[in-house]
Amino acid sequence: MSEIVGGPQHVAIIMDGNGRWAKEKGLIRSLGHERGGNQVRDILRAAHDLDIKQLTLYAFSSENWKRPASEVRFLHDLLVRFLKSETDQLNKDNVQFKTIGDLTRFPTRVQNAIKKAKEVLENNHGIVLCLALNYGSRAEIVQATRRLMEEANREPQLAYQLTEEVFASYLETADMPEVDLLIRTAGEQRVSNFLLWQISYAEFYFTEVYWPDFTPEHLKKALEEYSRRHRRFGGL
Repeated sequence: MSEIVGGPQHVAIIMDGNGRWAKEKGLIRSLGHERGGNQVRDILRAAHDLDIKQLTLYAFSSENWKRPASEVRFLHDLLVRFLKSETDQLNKDNVQFKTIGDLTRFPTRVQNAIKKAKEVLENNHGIVLCLALNYGSRAEIVQATRRLMEEANREPQLAYQLTEEVFASYLETADMPEVDLLIRTAGEQRVSNFLLWQISYAEFYFTEVYWPDFTPEHLKKALEEYSRRHRRFGGL
């Protein structure tokens, strides 16, 4: 798959539609999540081939805890299985692995799987795979503000030195580029508390395709659409 001229460097995806995909096929929801998890592998490889530098996936939002306990457990198990089965290949492919979100609420087995994957992949220098896990952008911004206020109490001059760049340095994504392209599958046209600060100037791409059916060709189509847009950033 060839690189898209003028393509995005950082692509974020809201992977939506696993449950609806399963329902339309008369399957249980867990099979939709299973199929959706399998798509991550192909999309990551396609992103590498398309010269994307970072792929950030909304894997488990802070609101997902509201789902039935059995579904939450399945999603946790799916993440653990993905990391255990894919880490060696990710390492061979020189993939960097990062996460954003509060991991402390996850069961120990999930936290350990994430920690082990990060340890194995920590010295890699290729495409960044970032999973948003127990992530909510409003909570991230509140936490960044709290940290900033605590430091300002110790160093009052910080309040007068505050800029957008300084504030961004307190976010979990401080070492990451801003998002160029946000993709959401399954027809919904909202951002659902995902990277609200980081997508301020991102292009949005919405598709009716459910995530389990989202292929590398669909990703390439999104990038081709992105390359046709003229990003002005408020200028002419």
